[in-house]
Amino acid sequence: MHTLRAGMLTRSRSRGGAPAGEKNPSPVKRPHKVRRLDMAYEEDPEGEKGDRVQAPGWEPQDWREQLANIRAMRSRRDAPVDQLGAEHCYDTGAPPEVQRYQVLLSLMLSSQTKDQVTAGAMQRLRAHGLTVDSILQTDEGTLGQLIYPVGFWRSKVKYIKQTSAILRQRYNGDIPASVAELVALPGVGPKMAHLAMAIAWGTVSGIAVDTHVHRIANRLRWTKEVTKSPEQTRAALESWLPRELWSEVNGLLVGFGQQTCLPVHPRCQACLNRRLCPAAQGRA
Repeated sequence: MHTLRAGMLTRSRSRGGAPAGEKNPSPVKRPHKVRRLDMAYEEDPEGEKGDRVQAPGWEPQDWREQLANIRAMRSRRDAPVDQLGAEHCYDTGAPPEVQRYQVLLSLMLSSQTKDQVTAGAMQRLRAHGLTVDSILQTDEGTLGQLIYPVGFWRSKVKYIKQTSAILRQRYNGDIPASVAELVALPGVGPKMAHLAMAIAWGTVSGIAVDTHVHRIANRLRWTKEVTKSPEQTRAALESWLPRELWSEVNGLLVGFGQQTCLPVHPRCQACLNRRLCPAAQGRA
């Protein structure tokens, strides 16, 4: 799944959610050229800072060359995430708070779901009317029909309804502008929160790690020790990867994982990193 690439995000906003009842003015829009983002690191909302697996000063062997090779392999930007990620699923003509809401819903739908399926569900929702008020007025049966067949669609119907009610009550129909407040919403995890901060608010708050990033980071040994969850991988990557690269790594690795470094039967022979990848060497 993806999201808007770091270089294409909206203008920056400082951390911290808007007070209840106050409208966040910063718009979500898709610019046509690379723009710089503020780097505002959010602490782990669950207080896992002490669980970081890396020692200061450690970095993976050959990681710069590996990264350059992945960039070369991803230069065409033709993976599903590049065309159907969350940054492509919202209505650019809608008011800014509606755009941000649509970004958040697309991220909620994307969990355990292919980008093509998420994009289809978002298209149906937008045709139905995709605002906080319209979703609150939509019964669960109809909402389920609109988002099916996204993964775990029944649970997501409930999460969307609950989250929409909270956004109406506490945020005047907008979405919060901090990772801590975002992950407190039903059905919103850390990866979604970091991507929402980047796409909706233009702020890089951390590295968004999904199954693709988690898998590839471990195959390339970009973690000092094997990590068992995406959150452990996020902490490991953030401990050494220069912050100016945080905004790039999700989209880069997600597309790489969709096209080359597949979960099963990775295409190692077509990979420029085949001689630098420990996992590929193990398959040789």
